[in-house]
Amino acid sequence: MRSDLMKKGIARAPHRSLLYALGLTKDEIERPLIGVVNSASEIIPGHMHLNIITDAVKAGIRSAGGTPMEFGTIGICDGLAMDHTGMKYSLGSRELIADSIEVVAMGTPFDGLVMITNCDKIVPGMLIAAMRLNIPTIIASGGPMLAGDVRGEKLGVDNVFEAVGAFQAGKIKQDELDLIEACACPGAGSCAGLYTANSMNCLTEALGMGLPGNGTIPAVYSDRYRLAKEAGVTIMARVEDDLCPRDIMTREAFYNAITLDMAVGGSTNTALHLPAIAYYGGVKISLDDFDRVSESVPHLCNLAPAGPDHMEDLHMAGGITAVMHELSKGKHLNTQQKTVTGRTLGEIIRDHPVKNHDVITPIESPRHAFGGLAVLKGNLAPEGCIVKSAAVVPEMMVHEGPARIFESEEDAVDAILGGHIREGDVIVIRYEGPKGGPGMREMLTPTSTIAGMGLDKSVALITDGRFSGATRGASIGHISPEAATFGPIAAIHEGDRIEINISDKRLTLKLDDREIEQRLESIKQKGERKPGIDSGYMYRYSKLVSSAAEGAVFPL
Repeated sequence: MRSDLMKKGIARAPHRSLLYALGLTKDEIERPLIGVVNSASEIIPGHMHLNIITDAVKAGIRSAGGTPMEFGTIGICDGLAMDHTGMKYSLGSRELIADSIEVVAMGTPFDGLVMITNCDKIVPGMLIAAMRLNIPTIIASGGPMLAGDVRGEKLGVDNVFEAVGAFQAGKIKQDELDLIEACACPGAGSCAGLYTANSMNCLTEALGMGLPGNGTIPAVYSDRYRLAKEAGVTIMARVEDDLCPRDIMTREAFYNAITLDMAVGGSTNTALHLPAIAYYGGVKISLDDFDRVSESVPHLCNLAPAGPDHMEDLHMAGGITAVMHELSKGKHLNTQQKTVTGRTLGEIIRDHPVKNHDVITPIESPRHAFGGLAVLKGNLAPEGCIVKSAAVVPEMMVHEGPARIFESEEDAVDAILGGHIREGDVIVIRYEGPKGGPGMREMLTPTSTIAGMGLDKSVALITDGRFSGATRGASIGHISPEAATFGPIAAIHEGDRIEINISDKRLTLKLDDREIEQRLESIKQKGERKPGIDSGYMYRYSKLVSSAAEGAVFPL
């Protein structure tokens, strides 16, 4: 056992003494030691109940003959960090979470790990840690929040952001805004639509690192606690057979995850996180892989913010196993992939057909013939950019308009709320990339305000930053290279024409190559622009982080 490094032999008497100090018995010390990573805090609604989930995991471990040892890690609520300096720290927290788990698990050699997660950067951060450490690991999420309800209409946090725009446009009154904000988020769990956290929890099932139900069982259901106990039991079996994350998260497993992503229409942030997780395990996944998969995999679900269904509806329709069952009919998945259950993916999904085809459409009659995310390239994004095409209205699949330039999210929001954006405009927010921001802020406030003001059918937004999974509309992010590294987005002038063709996967600045090069050369002569934070963790982050097209990762 790995834990023998710190507990076996005469020389480890001092170590055993310290374990006794923890209150462990001789028998507990001799059992496999399982690290239980609990990300619970009092600042994230998705974490309100994680201590209960953690207790259930530990109960499962003990029942199967192991000794659980709990430790914690950090987390940020992206909703609370939105639209201020705090959002610059969100993406950077992913590597910090992975680092914190890695150093504890290396300092304390566990035989296995169960990582208890919820919310945006914590899920990928834990998967990165699992890939790096490569000891038997299971990811156990806290599950999604139930949808809110106003007069019988389901809603989530995205509706609150959009209500701000509607209020500003005079479409609703203060009492209606107050009602929406009070009802949208009814309790524990990761916010109710297919936003980043729920997207990643679902993809964890397709990667093989979470038990069936990990992505969709609502946080408040007792099934969630039973699943946590099962995770505790299952990790003991994986310790016994030494099935490790790199045995599971192979290139084929990542293709399965991207395939599921396209079928459900997940958050654009998955195009950052999946390549990053793969990178830390020596697997090459790029935006080109997303592009290839999107061309062949149909879009089957219409989940918020793109449509009316929420995570509870997907769960009742059969969950992720049912979506993958449907995909397997078209031979879109590698069903021989190993999973933490000890069974192959095919064995898991074989007996889980769709229960409600109104939520998960038959593969023969999908909502769209192609995947829910689209990768665009062109002279404005040579390395690529991404849009949640499933959440774009038909009128905006092809659009051309004048550029409205903003050097920060705050300036753009002020212009939108101030009524300075007109129909047909293409809002450009730059110097918000991984290096330039730094931290590549999510921009739910401008996109939802555009939607709330009724401009989502006529106004596009492009950025070298990124978007929340709750974003809808012609919102194109991750433009690479970013402005801070002299990408073409830095060369745009106010009023330049920009052509967006999501159908043909093109993003074009209507200038010739020579003009773009001359403008960029002029910018380079002025020297590098300083990042928005010039000290501390995020300043160091800005010096290390790679392009968004590579997953915004650190050097190995």
